[in-house]
Amino acid sequence: MNYPTIQLKTGKEASVGFRHPWVFSGAISNVPKNVQHGDLVFVTDRNERIIGTGTFSKTSSIAVRVLEFKEAKIDQKWFEQKISSAFDRRKIIIQNDTTAFRVVFGEADGIPGLIIDKYEDVIVFQIATIGIDRLREKIIEAIKTVFSPKVIVERSDISVRKEEKLEAFTKIHFGELDDVVSFKENGLSFGADILEGQKTGFFLDQKDLRKWLIEHTLSGSVLNLFSYSGGTGIAAIKGGADSVHNIDGSAEALALCEYNSKLNKISETKFTTEKSDVFDFLNTHSDSHYTNVIMDPPALIKSNRDAEEGKKAYHFLNRAAMRLVEDGGLFITSSCSHFLSEEDFAFLLRRASVQAGIQLDLLAVIRQSADHPLSVYFPEAVYLKSFIFRVHRL
Repeated sequence: MNYPTIQLKTGKEASVGFRHPWVFSGAISNVPKNVQHGDLVFVTDRNERIIGTGTFSKTSSIAVRVLEFKEAKIDQKWFEQKISSAFDRRKIIIQNDTTAFRVVFGEADGIPGLIIDKYEDVIVFQIATIGIDRLREKIIEAIKTVFSPKVIVERSDISVRKEEKLEAFTKIHFGELDDVVSFKENGLSFGADILEGQKTGFFLDQKDLRKWLIEHTLSGSVLNLFSYSGGTGIAAIKGGADSVHNIDGSAEALALCEYNSKLNKISETKFTTEKSDVFDFLNTHSDSHYTNVIMDPPALIKSNRDAEEGKKAYHFLNRAAMRLVEDGGLFITSSCSHFLSEEDFAFLLRRASVQAGIQLDLLAVIRQSADHPLSVYFPEAVYLKSFIFRVHRL
């Protein structure tokens, strides 16, 4: 295969040499006129030696996303091998009582721009970049070969596609799907709204937090803020909590809460829901009458431009939420914003606790589950962090 060649400027080869998959536009010496948006390209050093094969974007600041750090042919067989390799790694880390997990996590698994999630025999994939978008049919055929699934769904309804001049959409490519998809996680039963739910239907990256809740005895009441479909709330009940009150702004999410509570045979009196904007809820509730509070908001900082406003929002949410925890109870808070580092999140929580007159004793820090792997070659893969505190009122 003879792909167009993009040469790097002198001194800009180090990043690719150390297997970082992003080549920024400023590192490129020249782009030949025949290179089109989304083309597969070879990346060369100043001596015209091929040091990578990737996809090219004319609109993103990340001009090339490297798929192989050598000359390679990117075809269906290549995707089959990469997806199979990623799947084999999951077989090592995923326990037998869990049947839904991420199989491919973009750059961390060597396929920048592609996510693949597996919900038993339903495969959901998501494409973020023009280069991978143009390889869709090869990906679908590779998925069929590797998994032999009953259903293949694409959830490319993400805003980042706008940067690549791509439309956002959802589509069933293979099979039929007309209901909630059921699966197991840590032995519990859940349902995912594959077609319209958040992310690809479930927050698969929080399985380690849910496992912690199952394995550590909780007591008393739990307020579950930004509950979505109730996964953490159900784990809290299974861990010994007496009751969970789920707050979310989406009626559809709360319907899934009720669906999942029934799957796990939890009494309606122990597992309640309330439709409310969480910011509004916290503005009107200030009494500490919950034993424990769990909070997992959406990413409030989507870029560096949003950092200051996002930090203010996180500060308000956490200061207000920790005030609702009874003395001796647990405060469990998460951030999935890549642009809020764990260190900055900890500082924000420290400041909020001082203002709230609360001492936070750290019990655990839990990060994204291993099926959303970290990579020494791609530190940008780090995004999710959860702190578990015991609250002492001063």
